[in-house]
Amino acid sequence: MIVAGDIGGTKTYLGLFDWRESRVAPIREEKFWNADFESFEEILEEFLQPPAPQDEDEREKPEDTGDEKEAVEISPNMSLRAACFGVAGPVVDNRCRATNLPWTIDGHALTETLNTTCGVRLVNDVEAMAHGVLVLEPEESEVVHGEPQEDGTKVLLAPGTGLGEAVLYWDGEQYHALPTEGGHASFAPNSDLEIDLLRYLRTSFLHVSYERVLSGTGLHGIYQFLRDTKRNEPTWFAERLPTGDPPALIAEAGLAGKPEICVQALDLFVSVLAAEAGNCALNTLARGGVYIGGGIPPKIIDKLRDQRFSQAFISKGRYKRLLSSIPVHVILNDQTALLGAASVAASMETES
Repeated sequence: MIVAGDIGGTKTYLGLFDWRESRVAPIREEKFWNADFESFEEILEEFLQPPAPQDEDEREKPEDTGDEKEAVEISPNMSLRAACFGVAGPVVDNRCRATNLPWTIDGHALTETLNTTCGVRLVNDVEAMAHGVLVLEPEESEVVHGEPQEDGTKVLLAPGTGLGEAVLYWDGEQYHALPTEGGHASFAPNSDLEIDLLRYLRTSFLHVSYERVLSGTGLHGIYQFLRDTKRNEPTWFAERLPTGDPPALIAEAGLAGKPEICVQALDLFVSVLAAEAGNCALNTLARGGVYIGGGIPPKIIDKLRDQRFSQAFISKGRYKRLLSSIPVHVILNDQTALLGAASVAASMETES
């Protein structure tokens, strides 16, 4: 048995798998909101806690319908072989201080806590997602630009709470997942409007990275830029914005076509995302394709199918023809990073 996890900036997915060779469905899985816990260890403890004793009345109740979590006790008869957790942050010496969380996660300490036979491995969360790309079924992603390719280096971008990037390097026989912190590279504007956006963001941030634009808070920042410079925020939407999740409300309104400020914000977000996807394709010569994952892209996929995205993706001067042939996939399975972490954990037994 193996345990796998995807520890994002907002939520954590955990799964228990009997995965040995090829992809299998989790025996059980659960989502946790990070704000409800002081540490990852608390989440792990709750996930692996043994079932609570039942009294006579509870034992006479009908079988569970699946709405409640099924607790699984870790016992000598069901020992853990390995565990792998994807973490939103750089991993050094199997230890990670999460970028958007006040947590430090130590794989060596978790090995002792879980008493796994093959250890615990931490990887960057988007590196885990890259491993997951390799086990996706065709219907779990959609091509929004170009034609699918069989082999060749692939690159992955994942805008959500932050912006993660990773590479799947193809050596001619197999893929190797390489983590990066490319989301924190300096934002490079491609139009007068984007230059104005950079100037606006620089009033708040000493360094403006792509993550400052291509994330949930980035979309909200783009909206605020348009509000403060174009003066086109309608009163009814301004009153609605504080009542919910601003990035989600802006994206929803942008897709619906009103108010116009949200349409403009979403269009600008998509243009910058496409340009950075094109940058990543050139940086890695990703003939195998660009994959866009994370929490935001599936929700705005109608915008990514639009010509605006394709035009911004290929707008690289003399390399327009090359980028026209490179496919861009939108990942539809929100469990891709969890699957990738599970595939890494499953491979640890053969490596040891």
